[in-house]
Amino acid sequence: MSEDQKRLLEKQLWSIANVLRGKMNADEYKNYILGLIFYKYLSEKLEKYINEELLAADDFAFADVPDDETLSALKTASISYIGYFLRPDELFSYLVKKSKNQIENSNNFVLEDLKSVLNTIESTSMGAESEDDFKGLFADMDLTSSKLGSTEKKKNETITEVLLLLSEIDFRLEDVDGDLLGDAYEYLIGEFAAGAGKKGGEFYTPAQISNLLARIVSNDKAKLRSVFDPTCGSGSLLLRISDYVPVSDYYGQELNQTTYNLARMNMILHGINFNNFDIKQGDTLRNDKHPDLKAEAIVANPPFSAKWKSDSDPQLATDDRFSQYGRLAPKGAADYAFVTHMLYHLADNGTMAVVLPHGVLFRGGAEGHIRKYIIEKQNYLDAVIGLPSNLFYGTNIPATVLVFRKCREASDDILFVDASKEFHKSKNQNILTDENIDKIFQTYTGRQEIEKYSHRASIAEIAENDFNLNIPRYVDTFEEEEQIDIDQVAKELQALEKGELEIKNKIAAFCDELNIQKPF
Repeated sequence: MSEDQKRLLEKQLWSIANVLRGKMNADEYKNYILGLIFYKYLSEKLEKYINEELLAADDFAFADVPDDETLSALKTASISYIGYFLRPDELFSYLVKKSKNQIENSNNFVLEDLKSVLNTIESTSMGAESEDDFKGLFADMDLTSSKLGSTEKKKNETITEVLLLLSEIDFRLEDVDGDLLGDAYEYLIGEFAAGAGKKGGEFYTPAQISNLLARIVSNDKAKLRSVFDPTCGSGSLLLRISDYVPVSDYYGQELNQTTYNLARMNMILHGINFNNFDIKQGDTLRNDKHPDLKAEAIVANPPFSAKWKSDSDPQLATDDRFSQYGRLAPKGAADYAFVTHMLYHLADNGTMAVVLPHGVLFRGGAEGHIRKYIIEKQNYLDAVIGLPSNLFYGTNIPATVLVFRKCREASDDILFVDASKEFHKSKNQNILTDENIDKIFQTYTGRQEIEKYSHRASIAEIAENDFNLNIPRYVDTFEEEEQIDIDQVAKELQALEKGELEIKNKIAAFCDELNIQKPF
């Protein structure tokens, strides 16, 4: 997609958002916009599949199915292959035509039709393999909300306007090599996250961070059988990996119901078949929904220093994910609980990259104990990468990326990278440019030592620092202040004073000549 096409698409998408922006908050209207985009996609995908695959040899199209028997056969085949079914009069294009007719006939409401259609998408998948992937997908799109309008007529007018605007966008599903719809979805998720602040940031990791993590975990891989994100948010981190290597299966877990729905939509919108992703809802640490998974690549941006347990959870101390470390992460900071949870699920040949607050590098107590065990006993920590501050929505604190690998040799060092000073400063947030990302990645993959930027530390060196990983202990970024020649500065001041006196004398002479009062 060219830059002009991208800008046009973003303009069209934002014009749709503007219909709802004045009516509700960003974290509310995103549910309607993204839900209707998803409905449009499902309709067009279904119609394309049926016409091109199931009816290619017939002399009629899906819109003109001649009898119920044919319709029933199409339904069975569609549910088996793409996981759901809609009748021709339930497709997005049909509701758009009805919306246009409604402009001429105000009694022709589409709101009730839309409610029925969204229920149909879910109900047709019930009992099929795709049931878990479609169940409750539209639960957050409340078409009865008074925020859409104070009367049923006004609600109908709002939804109709959004449908008509959305119908003008061609997502080019016939372009099998493109991902226009996925790009549109990612753009909107990013915009909603920015608008919703901290709450939005909970389900979206900025693209430049996603790219870095994806490149790290896919390095030297021709293909990945399984990728996992235990706090997957909208699923963007998982999907980013496929930009670099083919991925067979995606696994994720997400606590928030709305965000869980976003992740499943995001997978389907990016063309991932329901058989190739397994996104679960639930508390990752308390209720692991993928207990037997061993993933080749793990990426995550968990909530920083989240509360995670209480004193009434004795089973956590015996959980295999945490028990071998001898201590549990403190209940007020779950960072190392997430780390050890992910290490448990990392395959022996796998790589894991996780975004965490800087405190995980040096905090003591239970965290220090776990950190030492991971480094000294397991030898899993591969790199520590310090990032600039103000990269994430809703927080300006700097973060770090920790990289883990299980197939390290006993003699392997740990790479420290201080990338905190190299970024582009924008109006609201700092941004890592492509050049910044390339430098971090090349430094990591080449294990390069660059003055004031990176250092390879042996385990012995880290032990000397009592397993404190604070980056300035290993990467010296101290800049000597420029020496000041006091005598030279004194001479310059004297010259300035002399020049000032000469100027004052000239001004005084002009004032005398003009017979006006001197200004000093």
